Amino acid sequence: MADRIQSHEELDVYKMAFEAAMGIFEMSKKFPREETYSLTDQIRRSSRSVCSNVAEAWRKRRYEAAFVSKLSDAEAEAAETQTWLGFATHCRYLSDEQSQKLRHTYDHIIGKLVKMIYNPAPWVLPRAHAGHAGTVTHGKDTEP
Repeated sequence: MADRIQSHEELDVYKMAFEAAMGIFEMSKKFPREETYSLTDQIRRSSRSVCSNVAEAWRKRRYEAAFVSKLSDAEAEAAETQTWLGFATHCRYLSDEQSQKLRHTYDHIIGKLVKMIYNPAPWVLPRAHAGHAGTVTHGKDTEP
């Protein structure tokens, strides 16, 4: 029997994205002051948005199209975060090692999201139980 997932916070992809966003937050504290309203804000916003879009997708899983749409938004935000990581690395605000580790993490996040996008059935609530959006007893958020 599959594990019972009751909250988006229990999803591996959410946990991974949250941890990565917090890592970016800590690292971005060292970015130059002149980047406060550009690179710093953008990388923090996009990394956090991955998590918020996964949360929204979880609550919209009564409807497959809405679920997939929010997961697609999360995937796009993860890719945007990778772009900002590239800028931060090129500007030497992050070391190559820090950047590679985070880029690898976001590759995994994107992989997990894509797997859920292309196979939403285990996550979408069955029609007969659509009114009970609190839990899902099938599907396992596993490595792609």
